[in-house]
Amino acid sequence: MKNSASQLDENMRTASTENSTRAKKKRVYFDCEKCPAFCCSVYERVSVGDEDLERLAQHFKVSFAEAEKLCTKKWEDERILTRQRDTLLGEACHFLDLQTRACTIYDARPETCRDYPTQNRCAYFDLLQFERKHQGDPEALPLVQIEFREWKREPRKNTE
Repeated sequence: MKNSASQLDENMRTASTENSTRAKKKRVYFDCEKCPAFCCSVYERVSVGDEDLERLAQHFKVSFAEAEKLCTKKWEDERILTRQRDTLLGEACHFLDLQTRACTIYDARPETCRDYPTQNRCAYFDLLQFERKHQGDPEALPLVQIEFREWKREPRKNTE
């Protein structure tokens, strides 16, 4: 049996480790399981690096070259994930299960997907929650499309 001083030291180390683990986990304000997978549909290009392809090759138990052929396509000079038709949101990642709206390669997903969202909030989930609340319909589904245009703010005219 340990003496009380060494037991106290051990308890303090354990508590310190638990507190630092809790401190590292940020609170998030989204729930991917309640989302129709907007992030898998609105982004037309998910870049796939060599490390991503290695993970995909291991996941599918194929060679690097076969994973590249199976999972990606070229877009200009970029290697991106392939896509599929999606009756709900138009088009989505090839690896999104269209029935469950879950990623079928979650453990092998590309770094871009692993890092998303980069903050503790997801703008798409916020929009979904906002619209469902204000429409009074828990099943409401706002359609989201991202399109980039050139825009420059004009100086405001003085109205005095």
